[in-house]
Amino acid sequence: MKQRITIYVIIFIVVGSNFLFAAEPELSGVTDTTVNYTAGAGDAPEHSFGIEEYANLRLRVRTGEKAIFYAAFNLMALTGNYLENAALVGSLYQNPYFASTPFVYGQNYAAGMELERLYFRINGDYIDVEAGLLRINFGYGQVWGSSDFLNPRNPLFPNARPRGVLGMNASFYPIDSLKLMGFIAAPKNPLETGGGGEIHGLSMDQHWDRASLQALYAFQNPDTVFGQGIHRFGLSLKADIELGFVLDGLYTLNPEKVEGIDGLSLGAGFDYSLFGGDLYVLAEYLFNGSSSATALGFGGNWSNNHYLYGTALYRFNYHCNLVLSTIFCFDDLSFSPFATLNYELFQGFSLNLTARLPMDQKTLNGGKAGELGPVPPRPDGGEGTAGAKFIINAGARLRF
Repeated sequence: MKQRITIYVIIFIVVGSNFLFAAEPELSGVTDTTVNYTAGAGDAPEHSFGIEEYANLRLRVRTGEKAIFYAAFNLMALTGNYLENAALVGSLYQNPYFASTPFVYGQNYAAGMELERLYFRINGDYIDVEAGLLRINFGYGQVWGSSDFLNPRNPLFPNARPRGVLGMNASFYPIDSLKLMGFIAAPKNPLETGGGGEIHGLSMDQHWDRASLQALYAFQNPDTVFGQGIHRFGLSLKADIELGFVLDGLYTLNPEKVEGIDGLSLGAGFDYSLFGGDLYVLAEYLFNGSSSATALGFGGNWSNNHYLYGTALYRFNYHCNLVLSTIFCFDDLSFSPFATLNYELFQGFSLNLTARLPMDQKTLNGGKAGELGPVPPRPDGGEGTAGAKFIINAGARLRF
């Protein structure tokens, strides 16, 4: 019943927008067809396969000269290990954004759809206002997104679109290079005990010719768990001086339990292009405090403290490129290298092949299991039971 209602809403917005708005709607999006093979580890099946059909549809409608309406929807059809391994493998090997998506099960697949964005934007001469289901993003970090606490990222899923929040922001531009923004966002889990109170705050962005600086303060209202509320202080800096440097940090302070450096999430790195832009390299380090914004159980994905992400992209020609990347955890010496080959057949349509190989001390020399290894430990520190030795995805992407 919920799926039918969602379909009717999409049809109403697309068709009715011709009558509700002054301008023709602009529809764009992307569709991905992916076939997956996973060599299981632990209690997971030794060999498993899955198929995923995914579409992200985006609608933009202008009304007059000042206002713009936005909407976006995710449509999914899944079968095989995309569904079967979700409970066994967990977020390191299964797309975490599917976890809260309701599915309707058919004879050989499960289908799901969700509203991703639904908001409006008013553009003024000095003030812009946005309100609805939208992304309110912070920081200049390209990988870990320490400051981007409302939209947590996972570099193991670089193509996943961060979920939005229900909120509002107003941006003021006193001069061209300065932006001041105030925002408010609803709790992450408004119907659950301990889901957190409303989040509101201020940010400032200052831009120069070769550098930009952002400062952020956010306060989360008290609830039944955090009796005095939560304070967040963010600072992000990027500079383009031959190398592109970035520093992105957020400190989370709970007045009832001050934990020192454990509340800090800090990313720092650089990127650089060589050989006329044919080779692009990027490296970014993360310090993940145990109660910080990137920590598991506090809105993030990571259990240890020290990580390094590195990637190199080489363009063979205009149509073909190869990306080699890895995530390394210094604490338990686990790492997850992966390679992606992309080939564009014609404009808007491309083929891709991605392979990932989780590794840890247990794999290499019989030592302990690691967070990025084939069978990650449980979040409580216990021994994991299932995972993946090898993952490969073959896909086709259409942009329109």
